[in-house]
Amino acid sequence: MNITRRRALGWLAGTAAALGAPLVWMSQMKTYAGPPSDHFDGARFFDPDGVPPKSLVDLLRWQLGSNRQRQAWPEWVPSPHADTPPPAVNGTKARLSYVGHASWLVQTAGLNILIDPVWSMRASPVAWAGPKRVNDPGIAFEALPKIDVVLVSHGHYDHLDTATLSRLTARFAPRVITPLGNDVTMRGADAAIKAEAFDWHDRVDLGGAAVTLAPTRHWSARGLFDRNKALWASFVLETPAGKLYIVCDSGYGEGKHFRGVAQAHGPLRLAILPIGAYEPRWFMQDQHMNPADAVKALADCGAAQALAHHHGTFQLTDEAIDAPVVALHAALDEANLPRERFVALKPGQVVEI
Repeated sequence: MNITRRRALGWLAGTAAALGAPLVWMSQMKTYAGPPSDHFDGARFFDPDGVPPKSLVDLLRWQLGSNRQRQAWPEWVPSPHADTPPPAVNGTKARLSYVGHASWLVQTAGLNILIDPVWSMRASPVAWAGPKRVNDPGIAFEALPKIDVVLVSHGHYDHLDTATLSRLTARFAPRVITPLGNDVTMRGADAAIKAEAFDWHDRVDLGGAAVTLAPTRHWSARGLFDRNKALWASFVLETPAGKLYIVCDSGYGEGKHFRGVAQAHGPLRLAILPIGAYEPRWFMQDQHMNPADAVKALADCGAAQALAHHHGTFQLTDEAIDAPVVALHAALDEANLPRERFVALKPGQVVEI
């Protein structure tokens, strides 16, 4: 491959691999086929309360615009924390360890559950280009306890990491619960991945806990030709410690999805809400919340406590690395909410409930 072509492909991977933008990577995967529904037209999924993702023209306008104000991130920002989880957590407790970006380990009811696990160095379709992590996972892969279940919210590369799923499968062979169509992607990469695909509102018994896939305002793709051919979702995880509402990626819109979860699943003990990858707003607002949106989402869903994620590990958009946490504190102050109600952890930190 010549240098010019390699740089061009690297640019495409780096600007589109993990963003709420059209992914311009060629995808040869088979895609979901099933009956139409109120959010599937027979070919593509859609959010009846959302908007379509931005176009390639919009992506180029953002990336190449003369007024772009992309803030530089440090090359490496190590977390001062590292977790070594126990083998299991039983009784009425839940233990949540922040791995980084949108990845978590939830231990409850004797189960070890990973959320959107990404241990790869890049959130990208290629190993040599694309968004590169600036800190190690908060749990070393070798320090993981036996993983029973993995929840994968959608197909963007910063959430569905087939390399990590293959490592987990080889070591633990966990169940992988995911929205419709993402199982096709997973098995296309590694036939051994034990992927199970479900629709919005489906409830899955995990044995001691259960998870329901909830509608969320987002979209999905891994290539130019498979946009919205796999579904996306948030998760409501029922545990002995209460219900956890896990939103891996979402825009805010009018807040309907958050209020809907409160009505269908409340009361919620804890919400995990994204606060990063939001600038510029004209491009990102329909698919990624900013911290002010996340504070409104907390009020809408009514959770007793919130934890922030989707920030500080991969630079996907234009804001500075510390901007989401600074803006979260400002939004909480503006809403007259105590800062301890909605906390941003660093990789390797742990919360027990």
